[in-house]
Amino acid sequence: MAQVQRLLAVWAFVAQIPAVGQGVPPARAALDFLNHNRPVLDAHNCYPYKGDWADRIERALKTGYPVGIEQDLAWGVDRATGQGRPVVSHSDKTTGSEPALRDYFFERVRPIVEEALAQNDRAHWPLIVLHFDFKSNEAPLLHAVWDLLGEYQGWITTAVKIADPQALSAFEPKPLLVLTEDSDDQEKVFFHEVPVGAKLRLFGSAHTNEIPAKPQAEHDHLLATLPPEQLLSAPPTNYRRWWNNPWSIVEEGGPRRAGTWTPADDRRLRALVDHAHRLGYWIRFYALDGFAPGEDRGWGSTYNFGSHEAVLARWKAVLAAGVNLVVSDQYEELAGVMRR
Repeated sequence: MAQVQRLLAVWAFVAQIPAVGQGVPPARAALDFLNHNRPVLDAHNCYPYKGDWADRIERALKTGYPVGIEQDLAWGVDRATGQGRPVVSHSDKTTGSEPALRDYFFERVRPIVEEALAQNDRAHWPLIVLHFDFKSNEAPLLHAVWDLLGEYQGWITTAVKIADPQALSAFEPKPLLVLTEDSDDQEKVFFHEVPVGAKLRLFGSAHTNEIPAKPQAEHDHLLATLPPEQLLSAPPTNYRRWWNNPWSIVEEGGPRRAGTWTPADDRRLRALVDHAHRLGYWIRFYALDGFAPGEDRGWGSTYNFGSHEAVLARWKAVLAAGVNLVVSDQYEELAGVMRR
């Protein structure tokens, strides 16, 4: 009898839980879609650079899922055909030697996506967050990317465009989720030109409110100290679903000027994350590296805190704070910390 009573109590509790998509605020449901609103490793600059570092995508995929893959995009001309196409490039000045986005990313992940579709384990989708960093915004490039996504739409998380841009339609889950940044030119092609009732194939980032023009030192100080609600005030839209930030919004001057990680720094980080989540945005910070000069594998100094110990303190902090997309060039090291 006691066992039956316990079961009845459990059933009564479960009955009060809303079904997926029912009784859950749209912004909350959207946040939970990405790894249940838990952190995801985001592989920074995950492509070859001047022919070097061609193994980056392999290294990133080996860290496990979900994983973010950043692809910087430019307009390139195929040497063989003379046709323009989206290519993966660190610069908008292309030479013709850059890999095509189709080949370097989409065809590389084909076995992963097709296996995921066959298994249909939607609770673990998206497996890969594809992040576009456009090096230029000319119309042919944007339209070509939109068309390319259309060819692979069966792989891609979409959402129906509805008449009210402020209303968030539910995601239709697939193994890939595609994100892009805050360009208004991109919003024109990827959202405004899409008819109501059609599917959105990628999702842009929020506009951070502009800081009044100031000398650089004062600007840096304001960026790192303004209350989060003064930096981001607009709620998400059906298109703009995430907030993309340099680390200088947390620590003044960013990684190269950062000192010891302090409780005040941690409070600043948590305030930004909590504000983004209250509004209904995923939040991303770029990029968190820590290495000695001899360990540089094409990463550069811009995002380098200078040591493993220094970046480890930040990695632990962003994971504890619930940052959604944690960006680093040190894929394996960050993945190890996340597993632990």
